[in-house]
Amino acid sequence: QVEVVESGGGSVQAGGSLRLSCEASGRAFSHYAMGWYRQAQGERREFVAAITTSGDSTDYKESVKGRFIISGDNAKNTVYLQMNSLKLEDTAIYYCAATERYGNTWYPLGSWGQGTQVTVSS
Repeated sequence: QVEVVESGGGSVQAGGSLRLSCEASGRAFSHYAMGWYRQAQGERREFVAAITTSGDSTDYKESVKGRFIISGDNAKNTVYLQMNSLKLEDTAIYYCAATERYGNTWYPLGSWGQGTQVTVSS
């Protein structure tokens, strides 16, 4: 099981940038693809981005393509989410988790961390 701790959230104006970090422990996250998910207030948790164990393949929610970049550092057991050109609708709690894809859908594996709040204001 992979345990995670997310960090890097904060408050930013629309158009700004943030970089989230997710440090994983337990079974090295190099065994699993890693993903970022988010949950806005009153909404269901949704997939945002994923990166394969080798780091050579990534996938994104359509609305963040071209703005968000997921990357990983196996030596540090850490996965990052660089978020640029942030929009009001990106406001949410962001979580990372080991993840697996079935067909075209990514599913989280194991338990969630505490998440990190991202607030985008106008």
